[in-house]
Amino acid sequence: MRRFSTALALVAAATVCAACADRTPSAPTRPIGSVAAVGNRQTDATFTPELQQALATMRAATAKYHDIQNALNDGFGLALACGAEDEGDGFTGALYSNPTRVRDGKIDPALPDGLIYEPTPDGLRLAGVEFVMPVALWPNADPPMFFGTPFMNEGPRFGLHVWLWEHNPNGMFAKVNPRVTC
Repeated sequence: MRRFSTALALVAAATVCAACADRTPSAPTRPIGSVAAVGNRQTDATFTPELQQALATMRAATAKYHDIQNALNDGFGLALACGAEDEGDGFTGALYSNPTRVRDGKIDPALPDGLIYEPTPDGLRLAGVEFVMPVALWPNADPPMFFGTPFMNEGPRFGLHVWLWEHNPNGMFAKVNPRVTC
């Protein structure tokens, strides 16, 4: 029995190593150490199967954008060099947006309107995505919602950040991330 347990442990370790061999970045399915719902912070209870699927769709759709050249090739351009610190809570990062997607008035997990990058000494690192809804295209008085999280009113547009590739202790949908630097 002991020999079987040892062999099973070795097979499991080899499987994990093989799965990680391509070094593709990954992100947690939900925030680590999530807290009670406050502002845009999420609790484990809010991570419904539907939201889990939307997050998986976003990861699949944006994985290729870890290489900034792929984002540029797909029509994303620099919209904001690096978001300023917001009341000491962190930074937004560098925002790259796709004007065609911004103007379509759709919120589609497979087609995010913007990409959030963190400048690092090794280049830009993908940290999250942004959804945008132009105010002129939104027919309601209340802002759009994404799985119960309201978009932020940013003047001529509503926006929502999703920290898909960089854990945010302030919550997956917070405006800024204290772990992102400029």
